[in-house]
Amino acid sequence: MSDFQDFLKHEQAHVVIGEFKPGCFCEAQQLYNKAVATYREGFKEALLLREPGSERGISIILWDSVDHMDEQQRSDTHQAILKQMTPLFTQQPHNEIYELASHITAAEKQPAMV
Repeated sequence: MSDFQDFLKHEQAHVVIGEFKPGCFCEAQQLYNKAVATYREGFKEALLLREPGSERGISIILWDSVDHMDEQQRSDTHQAILKQMTPLFTQQPHNEIYELASHITAAEKQPAMV
């Protein structure tokens, strides 16, 4: 029965939507990359999206569990990087946690049925 319960577990996505002060996106991106490089246990992948021609972006970080995410983001190193990044935002970013319902990669994509 535990195998079935494990099968039902879903990865978690930490989604942050924010806007940086003019000219600050590149600096924030470097800090973001530095923060993600510190993640270990439970980390799956990270995406940083930027709206073309703007300072607005969306971060999507996939974790195997919220507990692992919380543990990694409480580290002193992560907190120090976040402290450097915070003043670059125009306002407090919007944070949400989502359950990953579907994740399809190009290698997994099936041919269309005719």
